[in-house]
Amino acid sequence: MSPMTRFDHLDLDGHLLQLLLVVHEERSITRAAARLGVTQSAVSHLLEKLRAIVGDPLFVRAGRGIVATARADALAPHARRLLDGLRDFVSAGGCDPAAIEAEITIAANDLQRDLLLPPLLHRLRAQAPGLTLRVIASGVPGAELLREGLCQVAISPRPPDAADVVQKRLFEDAYVVYYDAARRAAPRDAAAYLAADHVTVVHEPRRRIEIDEWLAGRGHARRFVASVPGFGGIRSFIEGSERIATLPSLLRLHLLRGLATAPVPLPCPPLPMYLLWHRRHHDDPLQRWLREQLEAVVPGAIDGPGAGAAL
Repeated sequence: MSPMTRFDHLDLDGHLLQLLLVVHEERSITRAAARLGVTQSAVSHLLEKLRAIVGDPLFVRAGRGIVATARADALAPHARRLLDGLRDFVSAGGCDPAAIEAEITIAANDLQRDLLLPPLLHRLRAQAPGLTLRVIASGVPGAELLREGLCQVAISPRPPDAADVVQKRLFEDAYVVYYDAARRAAPRDAAAYLAADHVTVVHEPRRRIEIDEWLAGRGHARRFVASVPGFGGIRSFIEGSERIATLPSLLRLHLLRGLATAPVPLPCPPLPMYLLWHRRHHDDPLQRWLREQLEAVVPGAIDGPGAGAAL
């Protein structure tokens, strides 16, 4: 780039703002290029333009990767707000799905991801062929996930306690016991259940799932022999063993299909699932359309083959 080249704020556009956010999130030119669907050289070229506009290197080498400068960390939240404003500007008169050219980010864990998001993508793409879907893990979502624009919506049984996050109940599930019927029978009573070897999920950093907190809070001591960070890791610890797991019943439609299930021989709470979004997007036409599409796929997803008995 010529040293005589000069840029000012009017040279900024949505592509440069998105570039900043993606590189900031990915911490890699290669991954940023793949996510944006462009070449690495294109990312490098646009990054040089952005550096010239803001007068900062933004990202510097660190070992095999790159790290953000303090200026890039400070600019990223501003970029998110500016992109939100651009989306609001475009959709101010309503939402035309056929005209959408955007990446939608949804935060969900593996239960919600496998249950709802494949049929959602099919529905979205039928109406908005220019739309792409990015899924990120929600873990136990904090308000900053939505507050900072890291996703458009989140799906979780644990809404954050924050006045600026809106929640809407999508459905309600029940807990069941999963086991390998070729190796054992279902626990016949509470004593047999409590005496079994249990496998469970612990979301990082060491956050137990709701049913484990509920039972522990009522004095029901169980012997956990393994924990995994997501539901997808449960099957391999149950199959071929006498171990059991107490988890949402809808997992039997996807991740735990084929394992036997039985009622939990102790009182258990229901498991509500919520759709979450930030209040500033409550009336945004694009986001409202997205939420409507997600709600529309719920009945078919939870009433699929094998569903219903434990709900």
